[in-house]
Amino acid sequence: MARRSTPWLKPLADYAPLAAFLAGYYTGDLMRATLWLMIATGLATVALLAIERRVPWMPLMTAAIVGVFGGLTLWLNDETFIKLKPTIVQAIFAAVLLGGLAFGRSLLKPVFGAAWTLSDAGWRVLTWRYGLFFLAMALLNEVVWRTQSTDFWANFKIFGILGLTLAFTFSQIPMILREGREAEARAKAAE
Repeated sequence: MARRSTPWLKPLADYAPLAAFLAGYYTGDLMRATLWLMIATGLATVALLAIERRVPWMPLMTAAIVGVFGGLTLWLNDETFIKLKPTIVQAIFAAVLLGGLAFGRSLLKPVFGAAWTLSDAGWRVLTWRYGLFFLAMALLNEVVWRTQSTDFWANFKIFGILGLTLAFTFSQIPMILREGREAEARAKAAE
């Protein structure tokens, strides 16, 4: 059976667990937020599988990490584990992107190649930048959860990480547009 195209599903699967975490935290505490995050992540994964007939690599990896670290948080009644989750996820993204570059592969190209037209050099630069950004975000999460209150960290997890990621992505648009124009000009010149 062919996969169905559902453009609304990916944003829902990405942001519903964050909304559940936020609602759980503001109506209870970090333990409730962790439980709601785990439930919403599980439901999002099932929805991806049921509707799209597959679960992409990143949501699957994130669901596994949420399951492990959320489960440890609840089982041991220790919030350290859920606070480590963003560090682990961001560090894995950094390792995958920077590791791909070490082997001569830009792993952002298969993900965003249909949306953006960049030269191989442009993909390398963008991958390098995102790899370093995710590494910086992993380190920042470590600093925040180890030095700030749980309230501060919970708000940072929802609003800070998301806001910084959006700001970073928007900061890359000039390079993406410039690279796209240059790639199109090279393609026309080659014709």
